[in-house]
Amino acid sequence: MTTAREAAPAWCTDPYADAVRNERGPLFLRRADGWLLPLEVERWCAVADAADLSALRRCEGAVLDIGCGPGRLVAALAAAGHRALGIDVSEAAVARTVRVGGAALQRSVFDSLPGEGRWGTALLLDGNIGIGGDPGALLSRVAELTPSGGLLIAETAPLDMDERVEVRVDDGQGAAGSLFPWARVGTRALLRYARPPGWLPVAQWSEGGRSFVSLRR
Repeated sequence: MTTAREAAPAWCTDPYADAVRNERGPLFLRRADGWLLPLEVERWCAVADAADLSALRRCEGAVLDIGCGPGRLVAALAAAGHRALGIDVSEAAVARTVRVGGAALQRSVFDSLPGEGRWGTALLLDGNIGIGGDPGALLSRVAELTPSGGLLIAETAPLDMDERVEVRVDDGQGAAGSLFPWARVGTRALLRYARPPGWLPVAQWSEGGRSFVSLRR
């Protein structure tokens, strides 16, 4: 099976990098059966919206944004006075995060990271609970990055689902990257995966048609 580390180059392919540089789509995750999940590039490249802020207001201490993309969340946190770092496997995403005022490193969450065990809050927004295609392994890794009592804020799929698939980044016009594992989970599934690594639910809420969960170690 493809590992999360091996999947990282899929997000470095031209369709994703081009969309980030141009700050617009179309861009999709495409399953082998042709199903498409639209990616909200324009929203990711805009300023943080009300739904984002409903999550960011709950952040405590230093914040690690896992899969920071074009950097709107890191920039908003920095502007609010938080110490925040974004990590992303895409060079284009990291470059844009720095350009809009955030700090970022080109890393996978499964790589060695600065401040391991000391991040007060970890973020898994914009579908990033899907990173690596194994939510349990991802939540265990995030537990290593935060201290006892640390906070995790995750965005979940709006439906009750637990899906593991292989997908490609696709621009809908013929350019596509390599296959990599991805997951989509609703709140119920997330809470089930969160228990073994010691994450306990704190709050659940919805804003702007998006669903969020906060958990504490």
